[in-house]
Amino acid sequence: MRPVAFEPVTPALIRELKEIVGDDAVVVREDIPEEYSHDEMAPVRGWPEVAVFPGNTDEVSRIMALAHGAGVPVTTRGAGTGLMGGATAVEGGILLVTTRMDRVLEVDEANMVARVQPGVVLLTFAEEMEERGFLYAPDPGEKSATIGGNVMTNAGGMRAIKYGVTRDHVRGMEVVLSDGHVLRLGGKVAKNASGYNLMHLMIGSEGTLGVVTEITVRLLPLPEVLTTLLVPFQSPTDAVGMVPILGKAGIIPQALEFFRDDVLDSSTDYLGRPFPHHGAPAYLMMRLEASSRQEMERFIDRAGRLCLEGGADDVLIADTAERQATLWDARGAFLEALGWTDIDECDVVVPRDAMAEMMLYSDEVSREVGLTFSSFGHAGDGNMHINILRGDLPEEEWIARRDRAMELLYARCASLGGMVSGEHGIGYSKRGYLREHTDPMELELMRRVKESFDPRGILNPGKIIPGMEAEGN
Repeated sequence: MRPVAFEPVTPALIRELKEIVGDDAVVVREDIPEEYSHDEMAPVRGWPEVAVFPGNTDEVSRIMALAHGAGVPVTTRGAGTGLMGGATAVEGGILLVTTRMDRVLEVDEANMVARVQPGVVLLTFAEEMEERGFLYAPDPGEKSATIGGNVMTNAGGMRAIKYGVTRDHVRGMEVVLSDGHVLRLGGKVAKNASGYNLMHLMIGSEGTLGVVTEITVRLLPLPEVLTTLLVPFQSPTDAVGMVPILGKAGIIPQALEFFRDDVLDSSTDYLGRPFPHHGAPAYLMMRLEASSRQEMERFIDRAGRLCLEGGADDVLIADTAERQATLWDARGAFLEALGWTDIDECDVVVPRDAMAEMMLYSDEVSREVGLTFSSFGHAGDGNMHINILRGDLPEEEWIARRDRAMELLYARCASLGGMVSGEHGIGYSKRGYLREHTDPMELELMRRVKESFDPRGILNPGKIIPGMEAEGN
């Protein structure tokens, strides 16, 4: 597929959209709120010509058939919590917002699955499942995101070390293709070897291959006992160096997070709440689960001894729901505490035993380019969030220094066997880095896949794959 030219949204097309979803579910350009021109953090801006809020699969199908026939681009958006400009209408056209599609359609306790619409909010769904005695394992930091958005970005999060990422918990989906055709992929089955797995191709495609309208997700039993350990270290490299040691010892926490003192201070100031420990340069925080108190005591003893032998200052135990909430609330507020403006993020993932080297190198880059970095990450799976702060730099200088920092960080990541993005996706912002660090044949295969699903190129154009922008851009 090569660059395409799109058609504008006409008054006649707006009238047809209103016939499909109703007048109240269509907002024209001049009335679209500013928040719909961007996502949570990325500086990417793009105003849609019209925003449409469908309520069901049939409406999405009719919208896509209409857009396909008219040659109008369609960008799908959930809660807009992405960080890479992936849900921004950079080519104008139709912004298809899924937030009205927010129903839990079925909870099948026998098969331990649930069917949900894409606009269901992660936090709401997880809490409802817990009330029923189930765990929905994907645990991205942004709990106000929609499950549809999680699926389309293959969101990771803090429980990925034990339970994997969103992909590992999707059993089936209903998706609308670019021409309006409704396709059902997968189902309630636990495994599937029936040809190419198109469902897994859809997951992580960031709305460039189809519009997901229903998702069947896997549920798990709730753990019997949970305990959180907060482990301060004087050496950040000692902290991340504990990760492979714990793994070799057979200790697989439900979550294993790394952070430094600066981001912790920002978070506690932002929340206005005390934290159980301050003053250490680096921390590991792990949540352990067990089937009994006795088993938990063994896990705590073993993990604690290993950490102390590995250079930890102390091992603090939070064994009540209230104490654990204090810790994880602070962790969950890291990005919000840093602020969404004048910041960019390098969301790399490296092999776990390369985390210490990547972290030390990021300190070197910070000094070289003269920018402050505030870093944390999912230590259990090697996913580092290196946040680059603008400070009070003028725009031109900020961009030049930031771009140099990104260039250096991504190059080192690649040399360590890492990947451009661990969980936040490519979207619009990171396409250049994907092109630079991906085999050209792999990119060409991505282009061919895109063309197969979306021959007119109308689905979320300008995202993920570099060189597929509309003509003139």
